[in-house]
Amino acid sequence: MGFRIGQGYDVHRLEPGLPFWLGGVEIPHEKGALGHSDADVLIHAICDALLGAAALGDIGTHFPDTDPAYKGIASTLLLKQTGALLREKGFSVSNIDSTVCLQLPKIKPYIPRMREEIARCLQIEVSAVSVKATTEEKLGFTGREEGVSAHAVALIQ
Repeated sequence: MGFRIGQGYDVHRLEPGLPFWLGGVEIPHEKGALGHSDADVLIHAICDALLGAAALGDIGTHFPDTDPAYKGIASTLLLKQTGALLREKGFSVSNIDSTVCLQLPKIKPYIPRMREEIARCLQIEVSAVSVKATTEEKLGFTGREEGVSAHAVALIQ
């Protein structure tokens, strides 16, 4: 089959009083992401990158936000199911590179745990998972702390 690459992007609004999940890790913050599931933008972007690389559609196709079964679901479960679907189709994950865009909170201390959680869900080595962050220098909706976004690229074979 050879190598295949996919890219993913997700964005969620930040609202006071909600839990903030990122990369399968709950991060203490006064705001959290609003969404149908736990609104983990990093995992959603990674799912889209993996599904895109395999030409299997997107996260909304497999886990629609109109389905009550996914209301409040942990995005780690969606990532596990995405990984299982890829394995079922004969694919393996080579590596993932991702970037989270947000002004606050600073997530650097949580990145090692995020990498471990993503790797665990996909049954791959931690060394195959990269998570980076940028603040966007107070520009745009992420810079104004209105939302959080994530970009991901996945290489599969």
